Parts: sequence; C-alpha cells; structure tokens
Amino acid sequence: MAFVLISSETGVEGEVLKRLLMLDCVSEVHVVYGVYDILAKVESNSLPELKETIERQIRYLDHVVATVPLLVAEPSLVTDKRVPVAQLP
Repeated sequence: MAFVLISSETGVEGEVLKRLLMLDCVSEVHVVYGVYDILAKVESNSLPELKETIERQIRYLDHVVATVPLLVAEPSLVTDKRVPVAQLP
C-alpha cells in the first residue's frame, strides 16, 4: 500500500481525481488543502504493480505536476477508530 501526494495544475483537481479513480489500484482519492492538491491511496498485492501504478500511470496523468509517493512500511493494526492511543500496543 502507498499514499501518493499529488500536485496538479490549478483548477483541474476534479478532473485529475476522476482519472485517478479509473485506475484499478487506486482505492481512495481526496482533494486536500495545503502544499499538495490530492491524496491517493494505492493498493496492490505486489510491489512491482504498486510501482507501475505510481511511476507509469499516476505520474503521467494529464495535469499532474508532481507526486510524492509514501510507501507504507507497516500497516496500522488499529481497526476501530475509537480505540484511545494510550491503548495501542
């Protein structure tokens, strides 16, 4: 799994978001405020497929200016958002 921070051209965030949702490995996309415009969650059963999606598909979408991929090293063990942080292992 990876999260990808995406900078897009101004005013076309919605178009980029729609194109991201058409990619098989992209499971979530969100428009965000700040340095980046979009946050995408990319999931795959293999690192090569994950890499292919980020390097060859997301980065080459029209109107994408820059990407910062964040590969997940350890998935969260928390499945219930109501668990207080003090109770985490």
